[in-house]
Amino acid sequence: MNNYLTREQLKAKLNVGKAVEQWLGHYDSDDGRVLKWLRIYSQKEEYNLLYIECYDQGGVDNLDISDFTVVDPDEPYGLLDTFNTPDEVINFSLDKYGAEIDHFVNDGMIQEEYLNYLINK
Repeated sequence: MNNYLTREQLKAKLNVGKAVEQWLGHYDSDDGRVLKWLRIYSQKEEYNLLYIECYDQGGVDNLDISDFTVVDPDEPYGLLDTFNTPDEVINFSLDKYGAEIDHFVNDGMIQEEYLNYLINK
């Protein structure tokens, strides 16, 4: 099932104050497997991007990666960047973090992306 948003849907969601997320993969560190993902949301006239790296502490019975321990305790919610327009935040996510324009999902669907990762790893 394809839950990915088009660029137009992505911008529309952000313009009405809805959040979107994207799974960015994983890497192995000395402390264990690290999951990478991002969340974009709007507040007032700002568009915020959170880039999160957390330890893989889940499984099929625990999919809420937003509750996993972050790698950098000084950034408990992730690295935050703020922008003035949806296009700016989207383009930054593509350029800085390697996000793919056609792989954003609705808020709360990052758990499904994590489940897909677990099934296919």
